[in-house]
Amino acid sequence: MESTVVVIAMGEMGAGIAKRLTSRGARVRTSLKGRSEGSARRAKEAGAQIFEDDGALLEGADFVLSIVPPAAARSLAERLAPALQAVARKPVYVDCNAVSPATAAAVAAILAPSGCRFADCGILGILDLAPKGEHLGPRIYLSGPAAQEVAALAYYGLDMRVLGGEIGMASALKCCYAALGKGVIAIAAEMILGARRAGVDEALRRELAANLPQLWACLSRGLPDINSRANRWGGEMEEIAAFLDNTPGGEMIYRGIAELYDRLAEAVRQRGDAGNEIDAIEDFRAALNSR
Repeated sequence: MESTVVVIAMGEMGAGIAKRLTSRGARVRTSLKGRSEGSARRAKEAGAQIFEDDGALLEGADFVLSIVPPAAARSLAERLAPALQAVARKPVYVDCNAVSPATAAAVAAILAPSGCRFADCGILGILDLAPKGEHLGPRIYLSGPAAQEVAALAYYGLDMRVLGGEIGMASALKCCYAALGKGVIAIAAEMILGARRAGVDEALRRELAANLPQLWACLSRGLPDINSRANRWGGEMEEIAAFLDNTPGGEMIYRGIAELYDRLAEAVRQRGDAGNEIDAIEDFRAALNSR
């Protein structure tokens, strides 16, 4: 089996998936339109072939994996739809983004006129590489009409898990999982900042160390991720809010968390300024870990 897989884009997860595929014998293509030098470097390291023209990119491809920020999921589908309609052999389009079931369905609707098959995908966990080269994580959940076809990528070392044939199931699972993990981190960040403003941050550190060591162990791993990922997490929380739009209080909670992550993303850009919230969170974490 030798598949040709288009992976867009070459962020951390996209490049990681691409590298795993090429290491097991798949051919990987990508486009760097609008992408950074970092994306170009990651594409090269992953062994991906770069295409300028979308038609050439998609010609002969078996799968297209869309791995972009949530806000870009629809625009990428809109961009590729004409080229997908033009190619003779249709690839399977797999939306692997952290979006709501409604957004996944909207992406499928954009692509429907092209005739390509569609799968909804939720990537849970991080990509890691063990010392001996054995790949670990993430778990890749699939749903939608082409889910079983996409599961064949397990041949290349991906942990593919089919949920069912309905579009939105994989996105719903992703929303629930991310809401728990990133929601807890958000609550902790807000309470650390509240404690600092009230002058009780030292007392909070003592309580966490003495009475909630397991929670703190979890947060000490998750809080540093805010530095590099808050700019993406805001959009993801907006998608979770949309997922919970019929849940009393649910949408409001995650709209608020989205605002928090947007605020912290701005604080990352302003690190070093007096009263910077990211600096305050990092100081709190470092002080507790030094005990």
